[in-house]
Amino acid sequence: MIDGVINVYKEAGFTSHDVVAKLRGILRQKKIGHTGTLDPEAAGVLPVCLGKGTRLCDMLTDKKKTYETVLLLGISTDTQDTTGTVLKKREVTCSLEEAEKAVKGFLGDQMQVPPMYSALKVNGKKLYELAREGIEVERKPRPVHFYEIEILDMTLPRISLRVTCSKGTYIRTLCHDIGEKLGCGAAMEKLVRTRVERFSLENSHTLEEIASYAQKNEVMQLVTSVEDMFAHLPSFTCPPSLDKLLLNGNPIDCKAVTPVSLEGWVRAYDSQGAFIGIYARKEGSRRYYPVKMFH
Repeated sequence: MIDGVINVYKEAGFTSHDVVAKLRGILRQKKIGHTGTLDPEAAGVLPVCLGKGTRLCDMLTDKKKTYETVLLLGISTDTQDTTGTVLKKREVTCSLEEAEKAVKGFLGDQMQVPPMYSALKVNGKKLYELAREGIEVERKPRPVHFYEIEILDMTLPRISLRVTCSKGTYIRTLCHDIGEKLGCGAAMEKLVRTRVERFSLENSHTLEEIASYAQKNEVMQLVTSVEDMFAHLPSFTCPPSLDKLLLNGNPIDCKAVTPVSLEGWVRAYDSQGAFIGIYARKEGSRRYYPVKMFH
């Protein structure tokens, strides 16, 4: 079984679930999970976790992400993108300066209402399933954060943006909200995810490329190991007397390992140098406690 993370380029037309299903066939293993849904018509970076790497899914889902998008002013749709049914068309009368001010107004902390066409669940049912039945339910606004919103091009009625944002952010909804702020409506016309954590568009691989590597038994060249995902963290090594405690996920006395007194997340190794997992020491604590075990 392959353990680690592979940076897949999700092509437009595939769902994130499609990518996972196809990879299961290509790699001939079942234990695979993706790290954050991309809309079917969106493209770009989709880190996929393999084997023990599936324990990383929640960690990567929490990371900030970068997108490039094109919004089209003057229309509003039921899906908040141009694949949906047009609900209203309005004249675009804003100036370039007004459009720029509206876009920049979304920087920082925002409250965002999730779209009906999304995979969020209400009473056990996905919102998009309800939407397809013509049912609209109230959605509570959720806090999101926009770290960067850069205007790449503005040739009205289209605006091209590069957006870096927190988890749980809908770029379709950002486009819609910009349009509402300008009074003319807007829908997302194009979306490409360009970065998730260390994974960028430049080092992503199509399913066809991955299949080619797999046929030559060279797919490991494309996989980032679980250990390498945490290479930026400090580490400690246990003495042989504590190996059993470490392997069982027990707390470890800070003074019993080398080096001592590291704070925050730390890579934990047994006495033989095997990577066991991630531990953490809170400020003032005398012990390391397990965060995620990979042994």
